[in-house]
Amino acid sequence: MQVKDITDALTKARTEGKKRNFNQAIDFSIVLKEFDLKNPENKIDEFVMLPNPPNKDVKICALVDKEHVTQARELFDKVIPKDDFFKYDNNKVEIKRLARTYDHFIAQATIMTNIAAVFGKILGPKGKMPNPKSGCIIPPKLDLKILKEKLQRQVRLQTLKQPVISTKVGDEGMSDEHLAQNIMTIFKVIESRLPRGTQQIKRIYVKLTMGKPVAIGA
Repeated sequence: MQVKDITDALTKARTEGKKRNFNQAIDFSIVLKEFDLKNPENKIDEFVMLPNPPNKDVKICALVDKEHVTQARELFDKVIPKDDFFKYDNNKVEIKRLARTYDHFIAQATIMTNIAAVFGKILGPKGKMPNPKSGCIIPPKLDLKILKEKLQRQVRLQTLKQPVISTKVGDEGMSDEHLAQNIMTIFKVIESRLPRGTQQIKRIYVKLTMGKPVAIGA
């Protein structure tokens, strides 16, 4: 895959997509072949730092106890204190709404048992449970501002029920150059995780949130 292939596909996606009254995300997908999802050794679950953060901030929900509530409310889009967890207990509809709305969930380490009990059954299958590999489980006295800056650049690459890896790589307000750099970063990580590298990559696409997929290198 060459940078020109990426920028050509981005140009086509922008040109053919309808203009919307909001800044659409740019999605990137890799379709795999000869990839056995049933083999646990093949599982891909990586957190990657993008070289260029999106113009649009990712949305973050914080699940914390009293000592982190004040700073969390200054930084994050939504804060759910431990004392309010009861409002979500057995409320699947509301937790699903949270999962759709927020890109990341951060959690205080000391209350992970409570978080798992209330939110785990919904957030877990959707890949939204706070994960220590992503830095989203916070120890005492952590500077939450540093964590927020990190999460603005971080994406998760994951194989789930289909041999496809999809993630946001930015938004349409970014330059094609910066988007291409982000895409190449992700591509190289996935390539390194495949036993036979690019031989196991079937197709590669970019798309706007509301647009149609455009193949890269087609």
